[in-house]
Amino acid sequence: MVDKDKFYLVGVMGWPVMHSRSPMMHNYWMQQQGISGTYVFLEIKPGALEGALRALHPLGFSGCNLTIPHKLDAMEIVDEVDDTAKKIGAISCVIVKNDGTLLGTNNDWLGFIGNLKHQQPTWNADAGPCTVIGAGGGGRAVVYGLLREGAREIRLVNRTESKAAKIASDLGKGVTVYPWKERHSLLEGAATVVNVTNQGMVGEPALDINLDKLSPDALAADIIYTPLVSPFLAAASERQNKTVNGLGMLLHQGPPAWKKWFGLEPIVTEELEKMMVESISED
Repeated sequence: MVDKDKFYLVGVMGWPVMHSRSPMMHNYWMQQQGISGTYVFLEIKPGALEGALRALHPLGFSGCNLTIPHKLDAMEIVDEVDDTAKKIGAISCVIVKNDGTLLGTNNDWLGFIGNLKHQQPTWNADAGPCTVIGAGGGGRAVVYGLLREGAREIRLVNRTESKAAKIASDLGKGVTVYPWKERHSLLEGAATVVNVTNQGMVGEPALDINLDKLSPDALAADIIYTPLVSPFLAAASERQNKTVNGLGMLLHQGPPAWKKWFGLEPIVTEELEKMMVESISED
């Protein structure tokens, strides 16, 4: 599927986007897989997404990843949306077909689940209730992934309750929505707790959550990776809970994108993980 004589172009569209570690990861894989090409930052302002996506084919791009704030808007722009992206309601990856049409899919859920299994091999989605805090595009992907893995009870809580209710409606049974004020009590008995808000990210306030009711056996996960240890994960770690940060979610959503772009599956190596950790730690 890969032409050794061709120079391949892929990238990540977002606003802002220059903080992303995606180019470091994908360019590492370009060398690993012996491909001539590059993965670039594509800083696209809100409102300019359609023109940017339509330019991918004439510019020779194989596809791109999408990050904030473009994942939802792309649903109305691409020519085809696969079933996974339809169910999640957001696109994280665009594939440029040979005829120039654009296919949208979502690999975020694969990154989330792949990361959990890599970091905690004994993790099981149906070990007990899963509490998910947040209902943005990341929240939709996480809930979808947990349901796909067999979670039977998902407690979903978000400041704007209607957004959580939409996820519950779209993704079906097993998801129960609770008021924001009940978030602390929703930790009781939960086997997995996931923060999918941006609270705790560099420049943002910490997640307002009291962990007193968190079971000692519960796994605490965060989808952000700047910082590598969010205040939420730090507090859970102090209680001796197992924790998983969001860096692996980025790493593990990459190979599925490569399979769709190039027909190849790059390897998440220890060397790559170390490079990414060191880069983030330098900030």
